[in-house]
Amino acid sequence: MSIRNVLFVMCDQLRWDHLSCAGHPHLRTPNIDALARRGVRFPNAFVQSGICGPSRMSFYTGRYVASHGATHNRVPLSVGEVTLGWHLRESGRTLALAGKTHVLPDAHGMRRLLLDGQHDLAALLREGWFTLVDRHDGHHAEPDSAYAHWLRARGYDSPDPWTDYVIAVEDAEGRVLSGWKMRNLRLPARVREEHSETAYTTDRALDFMARQGDAPWVLHLSYVKPHWPYVAPAPYHALYRPEHCLPVRRHPAERGEGAHPVFREFQNEEVAESFRSEEAIATIRPAYQGLVRQVDDHLGRVWEAMERLGRWRDTLVIFTSDHGDYLGDHWLGEKELFHDCIQKVPFLLYDPTAAADATRGTEDPRLVEAVDVVPTILDALGCDPAPHLIEGRSLLPLLRGEAPAWREAVFSELDWTFRGARRRLGLPVGQHYAWMVRTGRWKYVHWTGGLRPQLFDLAADPQEFHDLGAESSLEGVREEMRRRLLAWFCGLKNRTTLTWPEAEFRTDRHKAAGVFYGEW
Repeated sequence: MSIRNVLFVMCDQLRWDHLSCAGHPHLRTPNIDALARRGVRFPNAFVQSGICGPSRMSFYTGRYVASHGATHNRVPLSVGEVTLGWHLRESGRTLALAGKTHVLPDAHGMRRLLLDGQHDLAALLREGWFTLVDRHDGHHAEPDSAYAHWLRARGYDSPDPWTDYVIAVEDAEGRVLSGWKMRNLRLPARVREEHSETAYTTDRALDFMARQGDAPWVLHLSYVKPHWPYVAPAPYHALYRPEHCLPVRRHPAERGEGAHPVFREFQNEEVAESFRSEEAIATIRPAYQGLVRQVDDHLGRVWEAMERLGRWRDTLVIFTSDHGDYLGDHWLGEKELFHDCIQKVPFLLYDPTAAADATRGTEDPRLVEAVDVVPTILDALGCDPAPHLIEGRSLLPLLRGEAPAWREAVFSELDWTFRGARRRLGLPVGQHYAWMVRTGRWKYVHWTGGLRPQLFDLAADPQEFHDLGAESSLEGVREEMRRRLLAWFCGLKNRTTLTWPEAEFRTDRHKAAGVFYGEW
């Protein structure tokens, strides 16, 4: 049976180590584990940015952040960038969305093209070439969204049911408290579990799959959880206690005088100060695990529907996350920097074809990146691989027993212009970037603005506690890693308006065009 459909599942802010198939001792994820048994788990998968927006744009374009240019949340993806939805459209398909994308339209670019109206092309460009089943980004109140209207129809009588019910709780005296205040996360959400964000998004995906019948489809099922606000509905708010959570990984050396200045200033962010509290960690980590378990339970509904509809025989399934979450590790909260708990993500791939039978239920230690998703999907569906654009690689050969030459390093990028840390360091607004190159042994981070690099020996220090960026005896290692970074930069694909066959056709054709320069 050939591959006719694709289910691309993404969680938001799910750490790689918060799955039972990845070794978590208490958090059970039986449905994600079942997918791992059907396919291959890649334990060394990395994103191209530790922030939602740029990471997702790399997942959706198959291109590194330095190439697609959407370097931070609220930085639009250029109207000229080509996404998975366009590639599929070229082959007569559409890309459906149920959930979150974080796509921000390029309003300036659309205005230059006179695409500020409501016609079909403008609608597709606003959504990054996704056709909406339902979009819900889950970051702030969306009082006019489909989800808000759906909640009101079920009795949640409020102009803003997301704020008043989905991320709100009630204490023993009946007072309504905000889930934005993390101290309240021991209490359940005011919304019923079957009306929560995870349940709602799953329902929309199941409706979509049922409507397709035997027509081929590609669906991005994109959950907003376990991303903050970490408010879990009952019973998931109380499934875990602090002793069921992984130990916090942090070291006094990271707070010392020798800490990198940017790292030190990120530790001074409000969210980091909150996560330094043992009470906060003991409150938030159990709620986070409950949200992960809820996603897993609803994926069980998706797997059952696929069984009932016969879709396991013809559907490629990808499961991953857009980045991790510090949860107090390294004295930090939230995300963004280059530690593995942020950059490393879960990645499971199921190929229904017989060619992948020999690798089912295995783990592949090779380095995988977010940019590999688009070429994998295009390969699975027999679409044009667009090598003049795509910077990732198809993973299907790895599932099918082939042994291609493979990458030795992964790369990620941070635009920290928008963080308060920049102002506290006295730096003006402008270009403030960092890039990570990570091999199996070393992790190197290059900072602009004259800031010193960072270096971690992952063999001797797998927890990344000791920054060797100023260690004089390791200058040779840093130079080697700088060369790797430069070689990667030189390989980025910036000529995107011509295909390679078109470039080949135009090579040395000046005389055919009537131009005879250089003749004697």
